[in-house]
Amino acid sequence: MWFVGIDVAKRHHEACVLDETGKVCGKTLRFSNDQTGGQKLLTWLGTMIADLSQARIGMEATGHYWLALYSFLQKNGLTACVINPIQSDSFRNLYIRQTKTDTKDAFIIAELLRFGRYTSTGLAEERLVALRQLCRYRFTLVDTISDFKRRVIGLLDMTFPEYEKLFSDIFGKASSELLMEYTTPEEILAIDTDSLAKFLAQHSRNQFGFEKARRLQDAAQNSFGVSFAMDAFRFQLRSLLHQIRFAEEQLAQLEKEIEKYLSAFDSHLVSIPGIGPVLAASILAEIGDISRFSTGAKLVAYTGIDPTVRQSGNFTGTHNRMSKRGSPYLRRAVWLAATSSRLHNQALKEYYSQKLAQGKHPLTATGAVARKLVYIIHAVLRDQKPFDPKMSARFSNLEA
Repeated sequence: MWFVGIDVAKRHHEACVLDETGKVCGKTLRFSNDQTGGQKLLTWLGTMIADLSQARIGMEATGHYWLALYSFLQKNGLTACVINPIQSDSFRNLYIRQTKTDTKDAFIIAELLRFGRYTSTGLAEERLVALRQLCRYRFTLVDTISDFKRRVIGLLDMTFPEYEKLFSDIFGKASSELLMEYTTPEEILAIDTDSLAKFLAQHSRNQFGFEKARRLQDAAQNSFGVSFAMDAFRFQLRSLLHQIRFAEEQLAQLEKEIEKYLSAFDSHLVSIPGIGPVLAASILAEIGDISRFSTGAKLVAYTGIDPTVRQSGNFTGTHNRMSKRGSPYLRRAVWLAATSSRLHNQALKEYYSQKLAQGKHPLTATGAVARKLVYIIHAVLRDQKPFDPKMSARFSNLEA
């Protein structure tokens, strides 16, 4: 058996080969992250290993840079083990006298393969990879929209600070249309009250009318906002509002695409109260094959919502924090699901109230709900059966 460690980077990779005794075979190979580099790797391996089926290849899951190389090896009949960097970092500490170099890192990965003290992650099936890409992109798009909205609020604080008190949702349809058309206090004052009332009624399904128009113009008349450089503020506000509108249209289309991909899986996650199609897709895409997690506790650890344990001698910490060492995307999806489930799942709602009654902070109580929810998710995916309310009671004795 031969062990091939590959240190992955953006432009170039470094490969090292060890035999069964741990001896380095020849010099390490530096090859480019392209077709030419891939062929160079195969040729190089062929000069040392007659039967490549006897080679165990490993690489770290470094960002997204490993995907192209993994795909190339797969097309050429080779399968690579993808190792969590946390595992290789722990192993790397054994070699404290050596400086950190690409050559050393390739050696460490090969040595980790030789000892067999690792957990491999492969590339999921194509449908799951596609779903994961779309769900992660959705999180990015949601964050982008939130950032645009924060900027709009910041600009309104300068130009029309009284505005946010006039609408419960300044990004609702009526408010958005108003800001697009009449962006500054001066523009709101320039239109007569009746016309403004008609505009508001048209875009609010008659929810707003003359009274709202009058209050708007009173606020505009007495606004404490800036009165200089208004053309620049107006341009920026309208530009941001256009971007929000476009991004929200893209988000709606994206969520339809996600639901289409989710329908190809029989996951039953949407049967859990508080988990809709989009969150179900995000959770499923990040977990992948549930058989990778033999217990709910292992899935909790992968999610990164397990509490850290601080212990030294006879001291054991009582204020432990969430480890946050797992998948950040899965953790975010589970947290959102927990926030919803504590309202819509009766058992989890009672569990949340119980934690609050014990003096827990709302965030700590939500974390406890999230851990219980992960156990439920594990059971639903493992058994391939819809949610049963009895599941919530089954995990009632979990540590919070």
